[in-house]
Amino acid sequence: MSILRKKSDKLLEIEKKAGHPHPDPYLPVPDFTYSSDCLAQVIVDAWLHPHYRHELLHRDSDGTVPPAAVHLATRSVNSCGFNLERAVVISETEYYDGYVQQAPSEVVFVLPDHDRVKFHPSGKSLLETAKLLMATVPNGI
Repeated sequence: MSILRKKSDKLLEIEKKAGHPHPDPYLPVPDFTYSSDCLAQVIVDAWLHPHYRHELLHRDSDGTVPPAAVHLATRSVNSCGFNLERAVVISETEYYDGYVQQAPSEVVFVLPDHDRVKFHPSGKSLLETAKLLMATVPNGI
């Protein structure tokens, strides 16, 4: 499974000219993983701080990601040394429900489900668990 983003009008027109009478309007973006201690710490922080997790995953009533959630996700990811214009964090449920990219510049991260984690007082243990789940959750943070 992958994140979906809308195809451009130009690409849809090319597909129609190529003989596709009903081209799929969505283009799958492949799954991948990337390991980073800093991004793993973002996951741990979201697991340990419900308010932070809620703000990262907040959606407007129509299901869109509000500017405040985009700003928080972008700031959190960029604090790890990245320079992204629009980072968005989604839940595993949103991912498996077929989340559709909302902007061409959007980079989507999937927050591993914290309900699978057995919390332990050792921060190191949580950090290592987050790194493992980053590798096993499609597009995991």
